[in-house]
Amino acid sequence: MNAPPRHLPPPMVLAQQAGRLAPLSFLGSADHHARAQHPPPPPAPVLRSPGHDRLNGSNHGHSTASPPTGNHSSLHHHNSYHGHAPLPMHTHARRDYSDDRTEYHGDRSEYHDDGREFHDETENFTGDGPPKKKQKRNKPTLSCHECVERKTKCDRGRPHCLACIKRQTECRYAHVANLLEETTRSASTGRRMTKAPKKKPGTEGRTNIPNIADRYATAGGSTSRGALALSTGLMSNVPYSKSSSSNVFGIGSEHPFANYWTCEGGLKEVISVLPEKQQADLLINRYFECVDPVYPMIHRLTFYADYEEFWRMNDQQKQDMDAAYIAQIFVMIALGTQFVTSTTGKERKQQAEFYASACNQALRIASYLSIASLRSIQAMVLMTYFLINDNHASDGWAFAGILIRQAYAMGLHRDPNIVTPDASPFEKQQRRKVWQAVLLQDTFLTVLLSLPPSATHTDVSVDDLNDHGSSIASSDPTDTAYVRGSWTLANLVQETICSPRSLDLPICGTGRHKSKLVADFRAVYRSFPDVFRSWDADSLTGMAQTNKRVVRQTLFLTSNYFHNLMLVHASESPDVPVNTRGTLEAAHDAISAFFMLFSLLEAEARVWWVFNHRAFLEAVCIGNVLREALREPGGKETLARDPLFVRARADITRMIEILQLMTEDSEVSHTRIEVLSAYLTLE
Repeated sequence: MNAPPRHLPPPMVLAQQAGRLAPLSFLGSADHHARAQHPPPPPAPVLRSPGHDRLNGSNHGHSTASPPTGNHSSLHHHNSYHGHAPLPMHTHARRDYSDDRTEYHGDRSEYHDDGREFHDETENFTGDGPPKKKQKRNKPTLSCHECVERKTKCDRGRPHCLACIKRQTECRYAHVANLLEETTRSASTGRRMTKAPKKKPGTEGRTNIPNIADRYATAGGSTSRGALALSTGLMSNVPYSKSSSSNVFGIGSEHPFANYWTCEGGLKEVISVLPEKQQADLLINRYFECVDPVYPMIHRLTFYADYEEFWRMNDQQKQDMDAAYIAQIFVMIALGTQFVTSTTGKERKQQAEFYASACNQALRIASYLSIASLRSIQAMVLMTYFLINDNHASDGWAFAGILIRQAYAMGLHRDPNIVTPDASPFEKQQRRKVWQAVLLQDTFLTVLLSLPPSATHTDVSVDDLNDHGSSIASSDPTDTAYVRGSWTLANLVQETICSPRSLDLPICGTGRHKSKLVADFRAVYRSFPDVFRSWDADSLTGMAQTNKRVVRQTLFLTSNYFHNLMLVHASESPDVPVNTRGTLEAAHDAISAFFMLFSLLEAEARVWWVFNHRAFLEAVCIGNVLREALREPGGKETLARDPLFVRARADITRMIEILQLMTEDSEVSHTRIEVLSAYLTLE
């Protein structure tokens, strides 16, 4: 007769039976297959640091067999994208070149549907007795209560798992799960750190840059951290920096806003310098044609309604207008002027800077440092882009810091349903769109400059960005899809790339982590609509004849995605080498987006500093990979015969050719040509 099943007592009782109170970290140290008179103590839980989840399936090749998943979203940016299955790739979509066949993928852990891990349960046999019943290991439940209840897989992200974020349900963990998470977090090297890792003896004065994309050789042959931190994105003499205290970043040393204004002039004086309505109409239209597709923050219909009403007012009524609205008009005119093709570069620069100065004066009259509004925040976001395009990246970076603080002060980082429950659907949507514009600008600017992100605290969800509930709030569905895709990508990039790079920490600490992060980026890319993933030359050339707006959005989103994927592949640590082929593939796709923009919309490609600089950094990354490959045995032959390396050299050559065409309008192009040319002379 079989013995009745034996029930395991709680861990605390087991510890007391053993005559001691076992610490939490040592519970369950008994062998899983050991036979004993008394039941074995429960096993130790698998301690895993945030974001180091086990992989489910291979990361090789295409993912047409991968299960579909929804869009990414995040109420908080902490570990919100791990364990997310990639979406299926459509057959006509552009291939995501992120295959890494040399990376360590780690062991494959099997998960039960309820998200808890199980080991094989085998029956124990003795030589002279009946087989014993199976015994399930009494492991703590590390998944959240909601996933356990629904029997769905949980990625155990903190403070909210991805499944709960998608369901919009409360995410709660058991007390022991929270204890283990805190213990693991404090014991591991987290992504958010406030102090740099300890230096090893003999490394003083040397800089170990854990990403091949961020390395530059100074004129003396050594790497300068000061040059890397500053010249990478903001020094005019990239990448060679000069020690000077006159300007923080060395670019645009003159004041960005010329002072044309008197103390008593007020708003009347600012309004008086507006161009005639016909000219203003052309410049505003140029803004909506070239800038708005990339940063669709201002609702066009409502803006034009207010704009036309403004021009119908008499002089006194205009002077009583909100000064922040006047600032918004001026910065849109200034940006539109940057994209005008009927004047010389010098004339465009002078006229645009004059309008920008008027915008700044209107903001001062509006007391923008003490009074924040949606219009003032919108004007400041656009002013930051203007300053960067105008070779004033240092001022743009500082200006962006102010606008982020003001956005926080307005509560734009909070869910409008919580902080403004009585607002109309349109007003709530506008708050979300302005916040995402702030978030996107901060995230992708910090990627280019290797500086810490600031717009990191929010409970505004990308899933809430929709066009339902108000006809006035509705917009082009493609615009909404573009914003959602950019927002989802920004959430992933901010946590996984921006924070570690700003502290010179590896993006990926282990091979498993790197494979998981690549899979996360693939999943985000496959969540983009087909129109943004079908970007071959023929398709875009045809689309440029009918819908340039979608072309601009496709190229900007593509460039952003592959640039950040390149940084993941290029990251290295003592345990994780650079994925050479993955880096070159991603860099090629990223820089090809810039080549396509220059081919189809050359005048605009010349103006966008963000796109220009991103392409330059991609060319530098390619050059660094070629330099490292040349040092390997047989490297010279590899560079000459391997099609991937041959194409990489061609990408650098093409970038130099474009920069040579831009030397008249861009001072920095001369230095960039010098830097990239050095990679073509490697022997």
